[in-house]
Amino acid sequence: MCLAIPSKVVAIDTINNIATLDTLGVTREASLDLMSEEIHIGDYVLLHIGYVMGKIDKEQAKLSLETYTEIIKTLEEEERELKESMR
Repeated sequence: MCLAIPSKVVAIDTINNIATLDTLGVTREASLDLMSEEIHIGDYVLLHIGYVMGKIDKEQAKLSLETYTEIIKTLEEEERELKESMR
């Protein structure tokens, strides 16, 4: 299964065709080589294996990010419970 993660565009390097993205507080760079539509700072895009795959609606992005946050929280809780049970 492949996941594309909603990320907010925080900077664009037009010379190298790279966007700087914020994904749940983590900043990373991604190629814009696969994008056919123009993006702007503040847009939400889908990030997949280092490439921006397309724009996503701001509200849809926020809903997806909330889901990712819940999944991460659940995984962290399960890991903590597992470690405690091994003591």
